[in-house]
Amino acid sequence: MTVTTSPSSGDGDDRTVTVRVGRGLTSRHDLQGLPGAASRGLPRRVLVRLSAPHARADPAGHRPARPVIFTRDELLAHYPRADGAVLRANFIASADGAVAVDGVSAGLQGPGDKEIFDHLRTICDALIVAAGTVRAERYDALRLTGPDRAWRLAAGLPEFPLMVIVSGSLDLDPEQLIFADAPVRPIVLTHRAAPADAPVRGVAEVIAVGDTEVDLAAGVRLLHGRGATRLLCEGGPGLFGALIAADLVDELCLTVAPLLAGGAAGRIAHGPPTPPRRMSLRHALTRHDMLFLRYARN
Repeated sequence: MTVTTSPSSGDGDDRTVTVRVGRGLTSRHDLQGLPGAASRGLPRRVLVRLSAPHARADPAGHRPARPVIFTRDELLAHYPRADGAVLRANFIASADGAVAVDGVSAGLQGPGDKEIFDHLRTICDALIVAAGTVRAERYDALRLTGPDRAWRLAAGLPEFPLMVIVSGSLDLDPEQLIFADAPVRPIVLTHRAAPADAPVRGVAEVIAVGDTEVDLAAGVRLLHGRGATRLLCEGGPGLFGALIAADLVDELCLTVAPLLAGGAAGRIAHGPPTPPRRMSLRHALTRHDMLFLRYARN
């Protein structure tokens, strides 16, 4: 295990606490059942951010360029492309375990997380995501930067990874950019009872694996048969829980954001009870109060 740190930037005390206040209660319906001070209009949710202050502008009003948190060499050292078949999951959660803020993960992101997110996409053969996450997060097409595409080609890989969506209902918008702007035709894994007239069939390769529900193990075998052996799952929690239940997860890359989100947000995985699976911590990195963890099977 390696542990590295970098100090927060800013003048004075390098650790501050700021509070972002959510919308106030605005109707009598909102007030029903709330005791005491809550019924007098306190916010519905308080999001506490534990982080360093933002870099200050210079006298001319210019802010520094966004710093490079991880170089490509550092990313490849800490998050290497596996030598063999692997299913790796990538998630972010707050310090108190919330997987989303206001229903999406973007509110949790911070310095370094986007670089890891992009890197894991760059080195995978196929990205697997649930249809619900595609809708909630408004997924765009799986496109990469010029340097990332050049790295893949130099490594002997196709220019773009495959985009694989898991959907039992095929309730997907064919005009969403994940389909309409896709550099490679996406794959949708479904089951044989899925609607035969779903519009998404016209913009994706729809493959049935399972009779009445998606057989994830069969889907993984199918992808392996097409040469896509380094798989990356970005969620959501239901898909991740199902992959855990099917004993298909080899690695978890987890970013812990310096936030106390509160509220009713879920965990990174949910599903049927399964025996715990022991994982080994491969690294723990910190940058600007963000914690980056990588776990792998023993």
